[in-house]
Amino acid sequence: MFYTYVESPLGQLLLAGDGKQLQVIGFAKGSQARRAEPGWERDDAPFTVVKCQLGEYFAGERRQFELDLAPGGTPFQLSVLDELLKIPYGETCSYRDIACAIGNPKAVRAVGGANGSNPIPIVIPCHRVIGSNGSLTGFGGGLPSKRFLLELELSRSGLFASEAAD
Repeated sequence: MFYTYVESPLGQLLLAGDGKQLQVIGFAKGSQARRAEPGWERDDAPFTVVKCQLGEYFAGERRQFELDLAPGGTPFQLSVLDELLKIPYGETCSYRDIACAIGNPKAVRAVGGANGSNPIPIVIPCHRVIGSNGSLTGFGGGLPSKRFLLELELSRSGLFASEAAD
């Protein structure tokens, strides 16, 4: 496993993968804080495209990532992560919406658990999932980071709509 770090508006992010596929984005703080693990090798080269696309995203210039991903997880977790990738930029949905979309409407808590264990946040947009009452709920990078990501997308989604009209 190779890794590097990249600075972001959310602080330093850990990037890790096998050199071809991104497997981890880790926050420096929060409930899902991550650091490089023993045996991982520091190498910036495999992450040039990831760093570029994250920079574009944080600058409000990218709405969708085009990266090879290998998040890992159980079949259930992977079904939730696949559904997260369908949530449009600048929009949100509830855990219940995701549970219904994967054909298991009673699995709201399990969806929350799968969402919370997302190994590639930001790129797999778990931050776009909120409580049924519209409240911000847990996020591995902390609620201020979740709020930042949602506000970034909401502020830029109107700009993209007006640009498309030109």
